[in-house]
Amino acid sequence: MNTHYTVEKNVLILISLLKRNGIRKVIASPGTTNITFVASLQSDPFFQMYSAADERSAAYMACGLAEESGEPVVITCTGATASRNYIPGMTEAYYRKLPVLAVTSMAGRSKIGNLNPQIIDRSRIQKDVSVYSAFLPFVHDCEDERLCVLTVNKAMIALRAGGGGPVHLDVETRISTDFSVMELPDVPKIDYYEYDDKLPTVPECDVCVFIGSHLPWKEDEQKALEDFCDRYDAVAFCDQTSNYSGRFAARAAAVFSQKYIHTSLLRPDLLIHIGEVSGDYYTWKSLKPKAVWRVSRDGEPKDAFGSLTKVFNMSEKFFFRSYSDMKAPSAPSMKMTGIEKEYEAVLSSVPELPFSNLWVARRLSGALPSRAVLHLGILNSLRSWNFFRQDPSVKVFSNVGGFGIDGGLSSLVGSSLASPEILHFGVFGDLAFFYDMNSLGNRHIGKNIRILLINNGKGTEFRNYSHPASMWGDDADAYIAASGHYGNKSHELVSHYAQDLGLEYLSASNAEEFNSVSERFVSPSLSRSMVLEVFTDSEDESRALEMFGNAVGPDAKDKAKDLIKSVFGKDSINRINKLIGK
Repeated sequence: MNTHYTVEKNVLILISLLKRNGIRKVIASPGTTNITFVASLQSDPFFQMYSAADERSAAYMACGLAEESGEPVVITCTGATASRNYIPGMTEAYYRKLPVLAVTSMAGRSKIGNLNPQIIDRSRIQKDVSVYSAFLPFVHDCEDERLCVLTVNKAMIALRAGGGGPVHLDVETRISTDFSVMELPDVPKIDYYEYDDKLPTVPECDVCVFIGSHLPWKEDEQKALEDFCDRYDAVAFCDQTSNYSGRFAARAAAVFSQKYIHTSLLRPDLLIHIGEVSGDYYTWKSLKPKAVWRVSRDGEPKDAFGSLTKVFNMSEKFFFRSYSDMKAPSAPSMKMTGIEKEYEAVLSSVPELPFSNLWVARRLSGALPSRAVLHLGILNSLRSWNFFRQDPSVKVFSNVGGFGIDGGLSSLVGSSLASPEILHFGVFGDLAFFYDMNSLGNRHIGKNIRILLINNGKGTEFRNYSHPASMWGDDADAYIAASGHYGNKSHELVSHYAQDLGLEYLSASNAEEFNSVSERFVSPSLSRSMVLEVFTDSEDESRALEMFGNAVGPDAKDKAKDLIKSVFGKDSINRINKLIGK
């Protein structure tokens, strides 16, 4: 029979990545739900196939084949209890770190628990049966396809990461009888590197670094990063929570927030991704790198930009030092100068803003005392303060891991206990403040906390002009923006609460009142902790954000090219035209 590959795209992705990873040994057991996979494999001479009618035996055969050949081995079977018989052999592989890939199949998770024959639930398996287990859905759209590509790449990496071990993929199938596909798709492979591996070279291209939320840097870690940037003419995109403010820090949120900005920064050839979740939506969403290298000691392929090509399971310091050793220092570059000019051009174009979180951040960011610690609430406060800079010695944190509003005050309190001699500032909206206000009653609180409460009486995020909920206008207040709770902007509630707990209380409802108390709020003296409550209006909050995002007008593209030409020289303009998409 003249057959080729199945038309089922998730199966094609799996087969393509098996070949790209050099995995050719397959032990197949009889069945129907895995027929699209098995029939496609047997049509391809690349694969070395064996048959085993007994799944228990097949799994143990795979252990022997893997240990003797030193290669990963695929085992595949149908649904029902056939897959259960893999468990003894997979357990053996788990405790011996043998690279066995079990590919099971099913007709869809919607059938689980609905009395469909041959359907059992494999969504959870025993802990010591595989080091990685995942579901490979049927591909309906590009998002499904991207998920399948990433899932299979994770499976390939898990076979060898941390010493390796068995992996399980549960493949959804329609049991198609169409095997007309002549060629496998060109599926991107994610390469994986550990300390002992030979590292790939960095190509001659535009390189940048993206730093997500990051613990404060040690001196040798920062030097390693900056040596790398020096040699590869790279900049480091970062936000407040990156805690990096060195020579190559590109705080680009203000630039990328602009509706009409056309910057040369959008499409780097290679982006080195370090750190964790970033709350800088503007930079994260704007960057469209052609390739991403993820560097983390967890070694996990986390594809935040949709173009991950390599994962480096190692410390950032080791990575940057290793690559700095591969290349001599480059000639002084004007790239950072150009970025700084773009940043300053945006800030200088921002008009006087309405009294708002943004207005306060603009006034207060540069006034924080040195060596202070700043905690920023999710999300309006973090976004507002990401546009500006403060003294480089200020450490900044935000609960961007789980990205909830529920524990910011408690995190601030905990941080203040670790360093009682250092001022700890916190900026929170009213919902975040009241959510966690009980933490202010903790008896361990000292004299070093300064809380800036932006009270607009609701979740103003949902009233911002750019939010989907803004289409409902005032009707969003009742149930989407949770307006009117917690005293409904009472001028007494927080005042009494804070003072009854022994905290100093300040308040401001306009720019003049704020200016009269701001100096006291940032005073470095540790007399007692305090709360500064600032009353704003959601309409002003939205208007301020919109005004900031439209600070640079529609003619920005021509101005940007003129600016870049003045920095880099006329010879570079053709390259810049390509980068900014002329």
